[in-house]
Amino acid sequence: MTNLIIRDAEASDSHTLFGLIQGLAEYEKLSAAVIGNAEALKEHLFGSPKYVDAILAEFQGKAVGFAIFFHNYSTFLTKPGIYLEDIFVSPEYRRQGIGKALLMRVAQIAVERDCGRLEWSVLDWNISAQTFYRNMGADILEDWRICRVNGDNLIKLAN
Repeated sequence: MTNLIIRDAEASDSHTLFGLIQGLAEYEKLSAAVIGNAEALKEHLFGSPKYVDAILAEFQGKAVGFAIFFHNYSTFLTKPGIYLEDIFVSPEYRRQGIGKALLMRVAQIAVERDCGRLEWSVLDWNISAQTFYRNMGADILEDWRICRVNGDNLIKLAN
């Protein structure tokens, strides 16, 4: 795709990026769960401390996809890793290699940063994504489950 550009997000991209996040939430039938905003996203991407990184996919000058990721750590490998929080391509731009290009770029960043692994989660119902990820060389770890504490339960645990 000669008209595809994968690039680091810039502060001026925050509203565009947040719009794509809303598109992801709609696709996952989780629109009501989006309670954040573009300003908070901008602060977390470009403020101090910086919490996450983002890359954008632009096709013919239009932002059509993104990946957001951050570092984690493997005690067994004693190396940093990258956790891919979200990767998304707008539905009308799928099956054109854009998702593959985004995932490849995150993998390149992981290699450049001497990371020991790249990890992410996939919804159990998203069979097409699971197939895509397996085709890209990923293993889906059936024995592992995500644990999450948030909202009032996070506050309760902290106290």
